[in-house]
Amino acid sequence: MSLLSVIDECGGLENVVRILSPDTRIIIEIRDCSLLSTQSAQNSYDSALQQVTYCKDAVAPADELKQQLLQAGKLIAQQQLADAQHYLQPVHCPHRPDWHISPPQGLLNDPNGFIYHQGQYHLFYQLYPYGCEHKDKYWTHLTSKDLVNWQWQSLSLTPSDWFDSHGVFSGHAVSQGEELMLFYTGNVRVGENRDRHTTQCLATSSDAINFTKQGPVITELPPGVTPHCRDPKVIRHNDYWLMLLGAQREDEIGRLAIYRSNDLKKWTFVALCGDELGDFGYMWECPDFFTLNNQDFIVICPQGISSPYPSHTVKHHNCIFKAAIDNDGKVQLCDGQPLDHGFDFYAPQSLQTVDGRRVMCAWMGLPDEIDHPSVDNGWLHQLTTLRQLSYENGQLIQQPLKELQSLRGDAVYIPAGESVFDLQSKTFELKVTMGWGSSLRLHQSESGYCEIRLDKETKTLYFDRANTLLRVGDTIRELPLLESESVQLHILSDNSSLELFINNGAAVMSARIFTPEKATAISSTGQVDFDACWLLHKAASPFVNSQE
Repeated sequence: MSLLSVIDECGGLENVVRILSPDTRIIIEIRDCSLLSTQSAQNSYDSALQQVTYCKDAVAPADELKQQLLQAGKLIAQQQLADAQHYLQPVHCPHRPDWHISPPQGLLNDPNGFIYHQGQYHLFYQLYPYGCEHKDKYWTHLTSKDLVNWQWQSLSLTPSDWFDSHGVFSGHAVSQGEELMLFYTGNVRVGENRDRHTTQCLATSSDAINFTKQGPVITELPPGVTPHCRDPKVIRHNDYWLMLLGAQREDEIGRLAIYRSNDLKKWTFVALCGDELGDFGYMWECPDFFTLNNQDFIVICPQGISSPYPSHTVKHHNCIFKAAIDNDGKVQLCDGQPLDHGFDFYAPQSLQTVDGRRVMCAWMGLPDEIDHPSVDNGWLHQLTTLRQLSYENGQLIQQPLKELQSLRGDAVYIPAGESVFDLQSKTFELKVTMGWGSSLRLHQSESGYCEIRLDKETKTLYFDRANTLLRVGDTIRELPLLESESVQLHILSDNSSLELFINNGAAVMSARIFTPEKATAISSTGQVDFDACWLLHKAASPFVNSQE
């Protein structure tokens, strides 16, 4: 017997949903039990799970089975790619962004593998192409020369193998000469209770287009950690490699798991780090690491921490910490702060540009929010604008990517004292200076608006999207600005998003904003000076077969 003959017994490749390989079993999940061709397959069929179970020893010797599983994964991937083609064509929607990255159909979430390699920038994002829900994740691959205009390459990784059959979860990329290496978490669910199995996996490419899965490089969980262990970030430290993983301890406390390697293939556990933060959420996700002006930083997304503001009820957060790594690879964290104070900023990734800048993007969405108005048209979520990070005089500064200026079109003069001004577009860049007690409404129509207001008594900026078409999520974010005599805003607007860069990048607030298609007016009260405004052109379309 062989694995391919087992697949034939189960009705052939087109009848196979996934193959699992836990403990001593091979499990084939199928679509149609009437296609089972042998009595033994029929006898071992579990109708509740739609699965047929075999003993590994009866299928093939261990070494042969390992190769047969990889070959079966390639065949399943080919079938998955063929099945997905229809869902890679973009659907029209008035909320579709003009210059942010969005999915053609289905659900987009974390950015992945953000890196410069062999003359161009690479960016992957997680995608479930078949609906606006969190199911088995794929990786979509885009490339760019300028970080503004992105070109579709492929669905580079699909949930096709025994080690990632329920989702190619998040990870990072490493550029090694001609080879591009993708490290990611393979997600597998087994049995009636959907027990979670996670491994840290590797896929490689010599042409940066076609990727070959090498399978897991870390098969066991760190000691004292639940199967919630994911999102590898691989960095070079001294003369060895470190892998940072978001993890959950068995007592449901979030931590960083650190591994070490000399060759990127064999990894040794170093430590669980982060105890100095105490109980700081029940899970940490999506770690990132970088250095700004000789200061090391680590980014995490902690789940389950509380906000000091009653209007902030969401459990998913973003944080950046100063970091110190000792000679053994152990990490100490201190002086944490939010990267983004808005509504929609999660799972950020960063890269270093050719000219040495640190540039970051993030998922402009949250894990529990899947009922935005764009769902009516068959797609959900987008990525944030890219931002440049620097560390100046002890302060983190974030500014819009300078290359975005290439999208500037006509400059717009907004007369002082104009009560309502119609830009006739939602895609614009706006610089304003606001006095305390003033307000600014954007994406305004007769039926609603988004409002930025400055409370004079508390010296607090309020970002309010209560009067929009929002269906799920918080409606107010607040940011104290006690030291500011006035507030400078650099605003980037797209068809369903606003991003506020505050006081020359000292803080940022990002949000999805859903309003009617003709909600293109702005208005203000109090002291609001319109310093500059440009309408923005469309970026190149990041979809398959695009001619734009």
